Amino acid sequence: MERGRLLAVCVLCWSCSVRVVTAIQRADMFPYGSLSGDMILAEGDDETSRVLSLPRPVYFYDSLFSQLYVATNGIVSAQDLPMEKQYVDDGFPTDFPVVAPFLADIDTSGGRGQIYYRVTETPSVLNRVAQEVHRGFPDAKFTPTHVVVATWENVAAYEEPTRTSGPSNKFNTFQAVIGYDEVDSYVLFLYPEGGLNFFGTRPKESYNVEIELPARVGFSRGEVTYLIFSRTEGPHYSVTSDEQSVKNLYQVGNTGIPGVWLFHTGNRYSFDNIVPASVGGLLATPPTRGHGLSLDTTTPDYPEFEEYPDNTFDPDSQDEEDDYPLTGGDAEFQPAPASDHSEAPQPASPDAPSSPSEDVPHGSQPSNRQYAPPNPPEAAPEEQQPQVPLEVVDVYPPHRNEPPLSPGGHVVSVDEDDVDFDTGVIQYTTENKETCARFQQQCSQNAFCSDYATGYCCHCRPGFYGNGRHCLPEGAPQRVSGKVSGTVTVGSTPVDLNNIDLHAYIVVGDGRAYTAISEVPEPVGWALMPVAPIGELFGWLFALELPNSQAGFKITGAEFTRRAEVIFYPGNQRLSIIQTGRGLDDHNHLTVDTVLSGSVPFLPPGAEVTMDPFKETYQYYPSVATSTSVREYSVVSADRGSESFSFQLKQNITYRDCRHDSSTTALETLQITMERVFVMYVKEERILRYAITNKISPVGVEPTGPELVNPCYAGTHDCDTTAQCIPQEGQAFRCQCATGYRGDGRNCYDIDECAEGLSTCGAHAQCMNLPGSHRCQCQSGFEFGFDGRTCVDVDECSSSPCHVDARCINGLGSFQCQCQAGFYGDGFYCSQQEGQTVRPKSHCEQHRDSLQSGGDGRPSVGAFIPQCDSDGRYRLLQCHGSTGHCWCVDSRGQERAGTRTPPGTAPKDCDRPDEPEHPKTHCEQHRERAQATSSDGYPIVGAYVPQCDANGQYRPLQCHSSSGHCWCVDRTGQERAGTRTPPGTATKDCDRPDEPEHPKTHCEHHRERAQATSSDGYPIVGAYVPQCDANGQYRPLQCHSSSGHCWCVDRKGQERAGTRTPPGTATKDCDRPDEPEHPKTHCEQHRERAQATSSDGYPIVGAYVPQCDANGQYRPLQCHSSSGHCWCVDRTGKERAGTRTPPGTATKDCDRPDEPEHPKTHCEHHRERAQATSSDGYPIVGAYVPQCDANGQYTPLQCHSSSGHCWCVDRTGQERAGTRTPPGTAPKDCDRPDEPERPKTQCEQHRDSVQTTSPEGYPLFGAFVPQCDPNGQYSAQQCHSSTGHCWCVDGRGEERAGTRTTAGIPPVNCDESVPVVPTQRLESVCERWRSSLIEHYGGKPEPQQYLPQCEPDGQFSPVQCYGETTYCWCVDQDGREVPGTRSHDVVKPACLPSAAPPTVRPLPRPDVTPPTNADITLLYAQGQKIGALPLNGTRLDATRAKTLLTLHGSIVVGIAYDCRENRVYWTDLSARTINRASMAPGAEPEILINTNLVSPEGLAVDVKRRLIFWVDSNPDMIESANLDGSGRRTLFDTDLVNPRAIIVVSSSGTLFWTDWNREAPKIESSSVDGQNRRVVVSDGVGLPNALTFDSSSGQVCWADAGTKRLECVSPDGSGRRVIHSSLNYPFSMVYYRNHFYYTDWRRDGVIVVSKESSQFTDEYLPDQRSHLYGIAIATSQCLSGTH
Repeated sequence: MERGRLLAVCVLCWSCSVRVVTAIQRADMFPYGSLSGDMILAEGDDETSRVLSLPRPVYFYDSLFSQLYVATNGIVSAQDLPMEKQYVDDGFPTDFPVVAPFLADIDTSGGRGQIYYRVTETPSVLNRVAQEVHRGFPDAKFTPTHVVVATWENVAAYEEPTRTSGPSNKFNTFQAVIGYDEVDSYVLFLYPEGGLNFFGTRPKESYNVEIELPARVGFSRGEVTYLIFSRTEGPHYSVTSDEQSVKNLYQVGNTGIPGVWLFHTGNRYSFDNIVPASVGGLLATPPTRGHGLSLDTTTPDYPEFEEYPDNTFDPDSQDEEDDYPLTGGDAEFQPAPASDHSEAPQPASPDAPSSPSEDVPHGSQPSNRQYAPPNPPEAAPEEQQPQVPLEVVDVYPPHRNEPPLSPGGHVVSVDEDDVDFDTGVIQYTTENKETCARFQQQCSQNAFCSDYATGYCCHCRPGFYGNGRHCLPEGAPQRVSGKVSGTVTVGSTPVDLNNIDLHAYIVVGDGRAYTAISEVPEPVGWALMPVAPIGELFGWLFALELPNSQAGFKITGAEFTRRAEVIFYPGNQRLSIIQTGRGLDDHNHLTVDTVLSGSVPFLPPGAEVTMDPFKETYQYYPSVATSTSVREYSVVSADRGSESFSFQLKQNITYRDCRHDSSTTALETLQITMERVFVMYVKEERILRYAITNKISPVGVEPTGPELVNPCYAGTHDCDTTAQCIPQEGQAFRCQCATGYRGDGRNCYDIDECAEGLSTCGAHAQCMNLPGSHRCQCQSGFEFGFDGRTCVDVDECSSSPCHVDARCINGLGSFQCQCQAGFYGDGFYCSQQEGQTVRPKSHCEQHRDSLQSGGDGRPSVGAFIPQCDSDGRYRLLQCHGSTGHCWCVDSRGQERAGTRTPPGTAPKDCDRPDEPEHPKTHCEQHRERAQATSSDGYPIVGAYVPQCDANGQYRPLQCHSSSGHCWCVDRTGQERAGTRTPPGTATKDCDRPDEPEHPKTHCEHHRERAQATSSDGYPIVGAYVPQCDANGQYRPLQCHSSSGHCWCVDRKGQERAGTRTPPGTATKDCDRPDEPEHPKTHCEQHRERAQATSSDGYPIVGAYVPQCDANGQYRPLQCHSSSGHCWCVDRTGKERAGTRTPPGTATKDCDRPDEPEHPKTHCEHHRERAQATSSDGYPIVGAYVPQCDANGQYTPLQCHSSSGHCWCVDRTGQERAGTRTPPGTAPKDCDRPDEPERPKTQCEQHRDSVQTTSPEGYPLFGAFVPQCDPNGQYSAQQCHSSTGHCWCVDGRGEERAGTRTTAGIPPVNCDESVPVVPTQRLESVCERWRSSLIEHYGGKPEPQQYLPQCEPDGQFSPVQCYGETTYCWCVDQDGREVPGTRSHDVVKPACLPSAAPPTVRPLPRPDVTPPTNADITLLYAQGQKIGALPLNGTRLDATRAKTLLTLHGSIVVGIAYDCRENRVYWTDLSARTINRASMAPGAEPEILINTNLVSPEGLAVDVKRRLIFWVDSNPDMIESANLDGSGRRTLFDTDLVNPRAIIVVSSSGTLFWTDWNREAPKIESSSVDGQNRRVVVSDGVGLPNALTFDSSSGQVCWADAGTKRLECVSPDGSGRRVIHSSLNYPFSMVYYRNHFYYTDWRRDGVIVVSKESSQFTDEYLPDQRSHLYGIAIATSQCLSGTH
């Protein structure tokens, strides 16, 4: 330990000794300019010097070069440069040799700076270079013979002409000096104080995206040749990594002088990579943002560990390795060779974490601290730290002179106790200790700062987690984005990855991490499938935490570097993975960039890769976590069959920690369990996917059976993905919405902190809402101050924007430049008045000249031309010659706010100084918004506009100009209670102070909410605002100022029954007591609910409120006050048919009894539905309405009043074939009998099925009906009568590609061949409808407004909801509502899709592939496939799970099994078929039934009677047939609304089925022949999706997605009991050996519940996540009691 103490003391002493160095000045640079013999580079944006021939060649790296080139863009190269777009915006390495003191897009056009260069042998220059090298490398034997000096003086960044009104005022000055002799070369970079004023440049092709790339500083060897004809990138070295490290260049140095950087850059004999000098140097006074290299850091930068070649861990040789310390650091942090001096830290490498806002001074623990091994053997054993292996990866070639680690190298952390802080070398004092008062801005805005004895630490606030510097809301899902780059060699083929996109989504609540990398070239896409460690990083960061563990993000935050090496066996290919956390972006998403380099084994196209679950142990040290593991994986391909391989993973993750908080316990080891690893490459989309489920726990903790694990830890809870699962006692848990969300935990919604006034943004800041959070953004001209939260004025003068002979005057959000006495110009360019015959053009003159010569050399007509005075300055008054507008400008030509005048008015006096502009006050912002509240930005007539005084504060007295009301307000504009006066009365004295404020009453709270109901917190015009008395209580009489209604209220503000009076009538005497209160009637309860329908319990404006008489009964005549409709009601409040009258017509006499009503006929029902097809129950214009005769029967001749078509119908309203006539032709004689009927063709069957798609068998309005010719064949041209689309079809009715035309476009001639042109998919009906509504809503629909939800392929989503509400319903593929599916609670309906997703892969022949050696197998339906999941006893054997049958384009829902013939049966919702297939290998499916099916769902097989039964949920029928599809018959077609599941008990010949009608759900039974139908259960049922039979108890059991219960009951309705009370979202279920197996839509898997323990015992989650539907059990022999 003595060596460790001595090292720490030496470094600390050195740090103290160098704190008083000042930065170099411009005068300290090497001489340059014409007088020094420099050549000058031509002005321009992308210029390269003529060849600079060297008198003697120079070694750069280990290569010899005899000529150099100097380029505009801040570089010196040893070869002629390509066009700048090939390198200027890219990072290192470059393709050509580069010395880069400041590589950026620089432009010297227009005299903006000069670039000088020369090669010299001047003794004074040679001597100075020699002195600098000997100071930085004391042991170097170097005497330079030649020096190259390149200087960039006052150069500017390139700027797009369209982006700014004039050139930038920020200029940089820097210098590169190359000294060399016959053996070595050294390079100096010099950055004088004030020399760097811009730190990066925008890419030229950024397409208006506001990004800026920081300058690159460093060296690159360029491409090198190997194997004669091949080339590869050479070594490179980076000095900077981000904007902040560029800013540090003049504040820090490595030669003892800030701003002076020295590097050893080449050697004749051997040279691997650049070596920095090691003296160090930092400013005497650290900068305010804390980026100096100071001794007393709060969060030390521990080095990153490097691996050396052949480093392996041998436990038997540990004691022999004590003499080899492990030195940390990136390539940028390596010590100088053969140097006895302490090393100085250098700026971070490109791979190091970077955050301009959260960077801290380096060095309280020396940046290159050496971690010594344990004490020698004589030390006390208890003082030794555990010895563990650390195997990590090289990034750049190691330095030749670094001592290598021998085998068995290890790392032991050094505690602060190992360094003697009481030696007198350093004392922590208030002067040098970092405290929260100075550095709180380093913490996240969701963190608090705590001071400790040695410094400060950041800690996330409750509800957030992270390392304090970065905090995220607990429970919320996390997103990651970034880029993947590098070169990966597949076999012998190198493949470049050029910044392709990576996205990851992590469900924190159960540890699922999904990673997708797009645009991956095919050969490397297949080969990277086994490299799941790319996605494992995100699983570790956000793993599901078991007790006593922490996920990685709590330790690392958002800034870290992960270095991993993957070694593949048996081929020994090596792949390096470097993943760098760059922080959180503007959306609070983690940004991670990935660099891959190396080689991977070739995998054949189409191969499948499977990886078994595994566990990995992470070792934790200060600022680093490391692990080593070996993984096995299998590859299955058509050519090679199944093969097994393995790879070794070695990784470390380096990050910043805070060790000042001694109360925290340091982690040592944790174990991450990856339960499921799924990998896939999608060739057609070129997407590589990894899906991994992760749990983190202490080492050795073995997950117990699911029945013993709390759902929060098992990941089986049903909390929302934006909620946190909080475990409670036993199996209990609680769902709590994540911070920034609200809801009940099962359903959570984002809180808009900006709209609700919950943001932390201060003055001059704008609030931007984010999911679960918000961020503050400073307004233009302001930036975040020292605390990182407050916006302060930008001091432009600090960057010296003016000419050297001008002075800068800073103002609020602006500045001015004025030439000093004796000089003239515009301040940006100043020249002496004497001895100058032709002065340079001023800023104004350049501006004017550029506009007077447009693109063709002539001025553009109507363009504004600035006016300059005789000195070249902007005239104070500028006028536009074309428009006549005039305005005043400042010295830069910028318009002065508030000075513009329109044509014909007197211009402003521009000599009069501006009033100092203050930032807009709250009142002024409020007024501005109120004056631009309409969609086009103009005031709404009658809207309230606040009045502000001259200082921008609210006037104490505010009045509404339209209503005449006046009131007093406080300083924030809030109404002062009791001060409102109506029009015509004296206003209050607002200067009179309020009485001492009492707590706000219920009425005042109510009033305050009503006055701030809009999204920006201001009153909505016409909203009801309650009136409170002087004591804050509700006034007994309340009136609505807009509607004129008045009513009496009780003390709680509730309306007193019978007191409401309409406008113009005398109000009630509210002081008169109510009659003794009788129990509230049905009408009064209805009225009370309607009056409290909003979320906060107050009436919604315009809602219908029923009218009750004095006795509380419904008034016979009811009217809607907003719409004006009136109607009669019966005693229960139900509308009496035929009594509704529209506004402005006479109302019905409700005392007149109804005519005796006969039962409605088929035709009358049909007509009634057609007359009420809109969402509000009124006819849709143009809809077809059937015609009924006096007896209610269909008239034989039916005509469509809008289209003019007519046709004959039979008694059921079905169209008689061949009778339809177009408009303008004579209709058919419907009394004439039909010709003898021939068998219906496919077209006619298609047409008939579409014309009976409603539950009652009638046509649905707007459905497409195919047109058949007289012979029953498909007409060549088909048209949709509702949409107007037309297209051509083939003989099978299939659309011919490229023939579809939209409404208004002439249709294609279907008799001609049509060339098929690949086009973009046409906008679907759903997408068109959605776009139309968005336009109707003004582009910003409210959360409660309806927008159609569409699938990615344009189809309607099966479930549709009103905005963000839970008011949802199911629709079919045409968007029509499925009756009986509307929900009003948090449980959305169980909707099934009606269209299969598009298939992009080639369609293989659907062959059956059954599992081998499986006696009992669960078969489950998952969309386009049937999966097989073998059982081992009663446990799920996930290792043998496989796909039984792939059915592309299908939606498999119901599934059943015939144990006698070993066949599987299923329903296909997409194809509308019932099918079967043998379970024999290679068997193909066959279609049994494909006619007159609309929505076939549940399916059952009667093994004993050889029958199948199924439900069709659209026509609402139950049917049966023989197993071959023959003998089809309808069992039930009445009293069904949404039938779903069906089972048959063969032993008793009994059918059971469920009907999840939202109004009256039930479970029924009958005999298999349709007799003895009865209801088994109807009470306490919600969404009974799943149904099975417990043969051991003889009970029927169901799983309910509404009540969340699994229950059983005897067939006679007795013995009902609950098996489990907290399911997720069950869909289908089977029973086997005291266990229930059900498919779950929340978990998208198979869940197992024990009947005996009533606990979850197992689950299976397929790798591809999508809903699972039906489930059945397949056995090698029939079970007793098979149903």
